Amino acid sequence: MARVESVSLIDDLDGGKADEIVRFSLDGRDLEIDLNEKHASELRDALAPFIGAARRASTGSGRPSYARAASTLENRQQNQAIRAWATDNGFGVSARGRIPAEVLQAYADRNNAPAAVEAEAKPKRRSSKKKTDAA
Repeated sequence: MARVESVSLIDDLDGGKADEIVRFSLDGRDLEIDLNEKHASELRDALAPFIGAARRASTGSGRPSYARAASTLENRQQNQAIRAWATDNGFGVSARGRIPAEVLQAYADRNNAPAAVEAEAKPKRRSSKKKTDAA
């Protein structure tokens, strides 16, 4: 028996379909809210003047902090596009999990490929300096 589970985000403001989870911190509290594109844009626009005047907070631990990757709809769609491109171009990629670095690099370089081939086709010129005997 097959089973498919689906997770849908509900906009926390209007109860409609949400497109992303927006994470932020305020007064020492880490918060997140599910929003549609319009509400997320409104939140970012409202905070923009404050963010522009703010400075990054120090973690105080002396160690670098690493941001956790956001799992937004945009990231999922991009990963799906990369997987589809990789499959169409002969790369073996799984439907889930991390996409191999060489696949990501090939996907990033896909528009540069004709220029690279053209550059390889042109032989390097050597300057032909003839030795002359000064005798």
